[in-house]
Amino acid sequence: MASIAQSLPVSNRWLAWLWQWLRNELTPYPGRALLVARMVTAATLVMIMSMTFRLPYGAFGAIYALILSRESLEATANAVRHVVIGFVIAGAYIILGLMLVLADPTLRFLWIVGGFFAGFWAMSALRDYSAAGRFGYLMSITISLWDRHVSEAVKVENTLWAVGVVALASIIALLVEIVFAAFRQSNGLIDAVAERLACVEELLTHFLSGDPLNAPIHAGLARLAMTGTSRMRQVLHRSGFDPQYAERMGAVVALAGRLVDLAANLPHFTSSVPEIDRERIGRLATRIRQTREDLVGGFAPELAGSAVESALPNLPLLGEIEQTVSLIAEAYAGSPSLRVLAPSPAGAAAPPPPIVAGALLDSEHLRFAMRGSLAATASYITFNALYWPEISTAVTTCFLTALTTIGASRQKQVLRFAGALIGGFGVGMGAQIFILPYLDSIAGFTALFIAIMGAAGWIATSTPRLSYLGVQVAVAFCLINLQEFTFQTSLTVARDRAIGVLLGLFMMWLFFDQLWGTPAGVEMKRAFSSTLRLLGQLARAPVSKDVREAIEASYMLRETISAHFDRVRSLADGVLFEFGPSRRRDLELRAHIRRCQPELRTLFVMRVSSLKYRLQVPGFELPETVRLRQEAYDEVSARMLEEMADRMEGRAPAITSGAQLLKQTLHDVEAEASRELPAGQAQSFVTLLREIDVLTCSLAAQVAKEFVGSN
Repeated sequence: MASIAQSLPVSNRWLAWLWQWLRNELTPYPGRALLVARMVTAATLVMIMSMTFRLPYGAFGAIYALILSRESLEATANAVRHVVIGFVIAGAYIILGLMLVLADPTLRFLWIVGGFFAGFWAMSALRDYSAAGRFGYLMSITISLWDRHVSEAVKVENTLWAVGVVALASIIALLVEIVFAAFRQSNGLIDAVAERLACVEELLTHFLSGDPLNAPIHAGLARLAMTGTSRMRQVLHRSGFDPQYAERMGAVVALAGRLVDLAANLPHFTSSVPEIDRERIGRLATRIRQTREDLVGGFAPELAGSAVESALPNLPLLGEIEQTVSLIAEAYAGSPSLRVLAPSPAGAAAPPPPIVAGALLDSEHLRFAMRGSLAATASYITFNALYWPEISTAVTTCFLTALTTIGASRQKQVLRFAGALIGGFGVGMGAQIFILPYLDSIAGFTALFIAIMGAAGWIATSTPRLSYLGVQVAVAFCLINLQEFTFQTSLTVARDRAIGVLLGLFMMWLFFDQLWGTPAGVEMKRAFSSTLRLLGQLARAPVSKDVREAIEASYMLRETISAHFDRVRSLADGVLFEFGPSRRRDLELRAHIRRCQPELRTLFVMRVSSLKYRLQVPGFELPETVRLRQEAYDEVSARMLEEMADRMEGRAPAITSGAQLLKQTLHDVEAEASRELPAGQAQSFVTLLREIDVLTCSLAAQVAKEFVGSN
């Protein structure tokens, strides 16, 4: 990425980079047009029903219909369920409060503040962030209703309408997904990985032929490198895949991103290939093609043919590309098929509790709730003191931009404000001035609505770095034009919305960023070192002699590790939005951690495979002598991971090596193979242990080199 940026002219480099980034974000990818069509269809149906039957809160129904579509029918159904549950709970809380405290202004104020605190705490402490966020969102969109001088019956009725319209919109979105499900014929995640492998293969083929690198190949690699893997990670997170499949694909996605970064920088080092490396490049291109065909065909890539060449290549980065391709195959060690992953022999683990362990007394969750509730309360007091309920979007802004670190929160705040400006002043006011005066039917407004929702939906299906902008454009337009059952002629609606967003952003900066604010760089480093320690725990597992209890504990630990990987990536994106004296050091740390992430993910997947031998599940039994050797080696390997974490935290110990113990373990396995182990099982176990050791030692070398004197 750095090399790509440096190749641009010095003058206007930033603008050129921004333009190229926007082009990459908005470039079509497989399945994007169909996804946007589903989103716009659902939103349009809700809009027509709201305008025809004059349903209150139709704007919010259209918004939720737009954003609920997912990459699979199952994921959409889960999202719909979370939205409905969150809104129903919030509606019950609001109506109960109206019954108990409406007559006393002091009690009503305390009840509102308590609701803010509960909403922010739930966003931090509940595993289901979506349902928790919907609880806070319903509170924020109905908050101006509570202080209006209307009857209690009207307040209850409007609250129920808000819940009912969003639930109706969610059901319509699900029905649209069911209809469109028949048109889906491919796995978008596999297609995205295959596209990256094909681009790298094409680059190597051109190097092999000796032809000069043409612009389309270079531009394609540059586009994929700049786009990154955030959209693929979002698909992986939202698609509801089997946990084992998700773990393996998470590693493959990270490795595919790393492979593209290496290949995109390769032309900057050389334009020709040394003759001695030509045969090697040919073998590598063939290996990449076979890996891509296996993935598309639904089979695990062949591990035997993915070994890295022993001699050092003359072509820069070639060795790292070979290693990355090898790791993609290793991520699927022990899994012959990608289509169906067999469940655990001991049965599925119990679902995790809805609340994060220890969250009730955890000071981090309480501080998060305190900061968020202070910002929302200050916004609430301000617009009531000014008697300006139209700027109540300030409270919504607080809920929508509250994330755990300064950088991540600031990223959402920037996108929300930009979306309010574009959707409110640009699209909303522009339509009011230049288009709506010439429309006199619902058919004309529907055409305008489809065009604007299509553009917003296209932006919303970008990577997470930009997608929130599209959502906010749609929100601004809908709040201006769907709140009343007639064409909106007043321009004050867009103005008030933008002012409310500005007020909310100011309160978030004042209370959320400045009070107990944690820089994303600090949290990223802490989360990564914590991941190393958790992986050490997984290496030592199981700690219980009861097989079922050990399997359930391992599922919980694996879920925690996967969540930490996602958190590290999110924090790495948040670092880009933080400024200050530590920015340069944080960016260097971000680069180091991003380089280690793919290997660490692959090590995680391989550790999950080795756990089957530790658990002695059917088909993975080991003789007692071999099992004891494995436990001893795993203890050394776990200690290495913990020492890596210590070094990152500034303790800088010497990192031990398990090379000698591994050698003895492999010797014992090979000795036992002829007597007690089937040949295939012995070979698989030996290969797995060797690859785990190579990855662990490689990570230890990187940490020892890049975190000298870290503090």
